[in-house]
Amino acid sequence: MNQIKSKLPEVGTTIFSKMSALANQHKAINLSQGFPGFKVEETLISLVSKYLEEGKNQYAPMPGILELRVTLSNYLGKTYHCELNPESEITVTAGATQAIYNTISAVINEGDEVILFSPAYDCYAPAIEVHGGIPVFIPLKHPDYSINWKSVKEQINSKTKMIMINSPHNPTGSLLSKEDLEQLKEVTKGTDILIISDEVYEHITFDGEKHESVLSYPELKKRSMVVYSFGKSLHVTGWKLGFCVGPDWLMNEFRKIHQFTVFSCNSPMQYAINEYILNHNPFANTSEFYERKRDLFLASIKDSRFKIIPCKGTYFQLLNYSEITDMNDVEFAEKLTIEHGIASIPISVFYPDLEDNKVLRFCFAKEDDLLIKAGKLLCTI
Repeated sequence: MNQIKSKLPEVGTTIFSKMSALANQHKAINLSQGFPGFKVEETLISLVSKYLEEGKNQYAPMPGILELRVTLSNYLGKTYHCELNPESEITVTAGATQAIYNTISAVINEGDEVILFSPAYDCYAPAIEVHGGIPVFIPLKHPDYSINWKSVKEQINSKTKMIMINSPHNPTGSLLSKEDLEQLKEVTKGTDILIISDEVYEHITFDGEKHESVLSYPELKKRSMVVYSFGKSLHVTGWKLGFCVGPDWLMNEFRKIHQFTVFSCNSPMQYAINEYILNHNPFANTSEFYERKRDLFLASIKDSRFKIIPCKGTYFQLLNYSEITDMNDVEFAEKLTIEHGIASIPISVFYPDLEDNKVLRFCFAKEDDLLIKAGKLLCTI
C-alpha cells in the first residue's frame, strides 16, 4: 500500500534525540544535547511579555521586522567592518537550521556537489541529498580538526556548487583562522562557487582567540550566505530564531523559498530581541561566561583518564577515551549513560564513514554544580 519512495532512506532518529532519551530513561546527567541548562535573562523575558501585551502578536514582515534587521546590520557592520543593507541582505529565520536548509533548497540542483568538512553537523548532508545534490566530505585533520586545503583544491571541479564551513565548529570546538579564510578566498577565486558559513557560535571563543567571519572578507562576502542563531547567543534555543546574511541577489532566491516554508517568524520575540540588543549589549561577556564554564568542567576532570582535546570555541568539550577502553564511541557513550549516569555524544556519527577516533562530545552549557558532579563521575571511570 505504501507508494512513498523515501528521499532520505538512510536517515533515522538523530543521535541527539537518542542520547537525550537514554539519559532521561536512566536519569543520567545530560551533557549530550547542546542547549543551555540555566535560566534566561529576566530582562529578555520581560521584554517578550511587554510586546505580547502591546499586541505585537500578528505576522511579522516576511524577512523579519525592519527594526531588528537595522539593528543587526549596524551591529554586524561595526563588528566585521562591512556594509549591509538591512532591507535586502538580512532575513530573520526560524533558527539556523531553517536558514541552512532554505539556502540549499534555493541553489542546489540535481547533481550539484557540495564540499563539507567532517565531522559535519548532521543537518548539512540530508538537506543537500533531499535536493538531489551530492555531499563531498573532506575529513578535518585529527586531533586539531584543521582543514587540509590541498584536499579542497583537489576536490573542486565543474560540478562544485558550494562549500560549507562552520566556525566555531560543532562538534569539535575548533576555529577557522585568518589564514583559513584567505585559503577559502583563494580556492574560490575565479569560480561561481557559493559558500554557506555557519557562524552560530560566533560569540563563544576562548583564550583570546577571535572569530573570523566571512563578512570581513569582501571577496567571500559577495558569494556567501552567513547563518546566525539567537538561540545560541541569547541562551534561548527553544525560541528557534536566527537570521541569515547574504548579497541581495542570493537573498532574493532565499526569500522565494523562505516565504513558502515559514513565511515569517515569531513577532513579539523579534521586537524583544531588538530592544534587548540595543539597550543591553548582551554579547559582550558571552565568551568570558562560557570560558569560565569550560575551565570549571576541565578542572573537575583533571584526575580522570580522559584526554582533553583543546576547545577554542562553542560550548562543547571533546574528550578522548582511548586509554580507558577499545569500545567504539557509540557503545561507550551508551555505557557511560546507562552504567555511569552521564550522557554525551559520540563523534563518529558526524562522519559519513563513521570514523571512530575514540572521542566523545560533552556540553558544558550547564549549571556549575551539574558540571562538577559530571566531572566527579568521569573521574571514577
